[in-house]
Amino acid sequence: MGKFIRQFHRWVSAFFVLSVIATTIALTQAEPIMWMSYVPLFPLALLALSGIYLFVQPYLPKRRTGA
Repeated sequence: MGKFIRQFHRWVSAFFVLSVIATTIALTQAEPIMWMSYVPLFPLALLALSGIYLFVQPYLPKRRTGA
């Protein structure tokens, strides 16, 4: 599960950077598209959640396999 979250976090961070660049370009136009300012918020929320999980993961107790 942790490997999937780490890969997901990397891909969302790339999407976040692209969305910030697109938003910057859209807002510098003569007629700015105001709703574009909300586009980076969704990937930012996903980054926050996955980042908190990745930060806390080393401190969580490890499951023991019963034998």
